[in-house]
Amino acid sequence: MAMISLAYRIAGLIFLLIAVTVSVMIYLMNQQMAGLFGNYLVKLYGHLGMAGMHGMHGSMMGQSELDFLESVHQSLIWVGGGIMAVGLGASFLLARSITIPLRKLNAAAREIEKGHFDQRVDVHTNDEVEELAHAFNRMSETLETNHRLRKQFLADVAHELRTPLTIIQGNLEGMMEGVIEPDREQLESLHEETLHLNHLIHDLRDLSLAEAGQLRLEKQPVHIYDILVKAAGGIQPLAEAKGVTVACRGTDTGVVLADENRISQVIHNLLTNAVRYTPPGGFVTVESGYADRPGLIFFSVQDKGVGISEGDLPHVFDHFYRADKSRDRKSGGTGIGLAIVKQLAELHGGYVKAESHVGKGSVFTVFLPCRKENAAIKKQEKQ
Repeated sequence: MAMISLAYRIAGLIFLLIAVTVSVMIYLMNQQMAGLFGNYLVKLYGHLGMAGMHGMHGSMMGQSELDFLESVHQSLIWVGGGIMAVGLGASFLLARSITIPLRKLNAAAREIEKGHFDQRVDVHTNDEVEELAHAFNRMSETLETNHRLRKQFLADVAHELRTPLTIIQGNLEGMMEGVIEPDREQLESLHEETLHLNHLIHDLRDLSLAEAGQLRLEKQPVHIYDILVKAAGGIQPLAEAKGVTVACRGTDTGVVLADENRISQVIHNLLTNAVRYTPPGGFVTVESGYADRPGLIFFSVQDKGVGISEGDLPHVFDHFYRADKSRDRKSGGTGIGLAIVKQLAELHGGYVKAESHVGKGSVFTVFLPCRKENAAIKKQEKQ
């Protein structure tokens, strides 16, 4: 079925309204003109008497009067035709001003359908169509960003998986060929690579399930402060090996409904990053307390490390994003730890915020909803 252009539909509708309006006006004006002209003649020749006035008002008009009325009728018809012609042109231009931006949007949408996500539509109509164009541009920009991140994500996954697999394969082939002696040191190295690979696969699985909203949380009443103390104690061997001091402080916020294992994972990821990027002799501080916003508690991990630049800070929660583009495992992890932190915080109904200054360190703060009785206790404490 052939498609009828929206421009023709709009122009036709507007022209139809103009034509009906002009036709009705011409008809009414003709009727009114005849009556008014007759009344004028009656008043002009009133001395003829009622019979004479009646004849003059009706069919007894002279040829000159009839010619005059005919000329007025013709003038009205020409004026009406001119108005309709102008209305047709104006309605078509108006219709095109609406449909041209829509055609641009349609063409851009077809390009996006083909996988060309760099499409943008330039529309300046100062109306709903311009708002639609802006929404379309934001959508295409988001699609382009997601497409780029997906490609980068796949490349990063391949890179992170390839590195330990290559090491394991190379060592095993060396052992099989007798080039490498399968001693305890080599086996420990292979075991370490296997653990790293297994940890990466688990993190990827958790991240994908969390983003899909399918990660199951086993929520129960827990004390965040106790989890912080336990996590700080667990990170001590790594911190001591690097010469970093980890201190835990803050307020016991009472019972919070959360998945203890997942919250421990969040704190562990934050602490591991903080210790990794803090120079020897530095400090890492873990803190908990009530947030300024009612109904929320927070826990934070603060370090005095190298800090994060303003350009990198908005991307720290992206998949595999690392300020150090060398992707050297010695200088950092896989780059998905903070992405998991963000997803787990949001699954608990909270959110995470990052603040940092280059050379001064970073603070990562997780906000979680607290129970109503906790908020009441806080209010009493303030009083």
